[in-house]
Amino acid sequence: MVEIKTPEQIAKMREAGLVVAAIHAATREAAVPGASTKDLDEVARKVLAEHGAKSNFLGYGGFPATICTSVNEVVVHGIPDEKTVLKDGDIISVDCGAIVDGWHGDAAYTAFVGSGHAPELLELSRVTEESMWAGIAAMKQGNRLVDISKSIEGYIRRQPRPATGKYGIIEDFGGHGIGSEMHMDPHLLNYVTRKRGKGIKLVPGVCLAIEPMVSLGTAQTETLADDWTVITTDGTWSSHWEHSIALTENGPLVLTAVDGGKAKLAEYGITAAPDPLA
Repeated sequence: MVEIKTPEQIAKMREAGLVVAAIHAATREAAVPGASTKDLDEVARKVLAEHGAKSNFLGYGGFPATICTSVNEVVVHGIPDEKTVLKDGDIISVDCGAIVDGWHGDAAYTAFVGSGHAPELLELSRVTEESMWAGIAAMKQGNRLVDISKSIEGYIRRQPRPATGKYGIIEDFGGHGIGSEMHMDPHLLNYVTRKRGKGIKLVPGVCLAIEPMVSLGTAQTETLADDWTVITTDGTWSSHWEHSIALTENGPLVLTAVDGGKAKLAEYGITAAPDPLA
């Protein structure tokens, strides 16, 4: 069953989403050469405490940290620790969430550590982020879940191929419903397959976490011995972007974006829904 939210519940999710946005801002600033991924986790913990919010990552299925820190070839679910120290030229994807009064927010971004990054890495992150926004723009009444998948994949496939030969759209992980839990139905693929059909119809009250993960090579992944850390099977580096979005009677509201998605959605000719906290 897909959970349909009321406007009041969406407002609570917006509160949680803004906490996530604050974590993103603070960890971005802290993601510098010499910082450990544990340092970033501690930054996130402080932000949660300052806002009186709870972590939805810590303890989830036994996960031992507040955020996921995925460096270079790590696609997702990297565990922060003291040994993983960021270096000039690294890329890192930070995935995190927050709970406010029982309602969840969840989002991820890819950042560049220091300088000197190869052009294909800069383009990888751009393509992944823009594919996410293409998916968000497809989240409108009358569409179905597959329209989001189609928009994400279509954007990526239309881009010039990288020097490595192709972009790999990660197949083992995708987006999801979000609300009173962090992971809920429906599961959202970042590509189209006939096996999954068209999926649910998008109606007001549907809330989704849209999160493409793209590598500079394979679409295949493997999980390391810690049962969490997911890497590309060919060692190519990857990017991960995510926002939580609510579909309202007045259009989409990007719950984890500071401006509610107003600026980026305008590029698609879409007016973001009014912010219930404004």
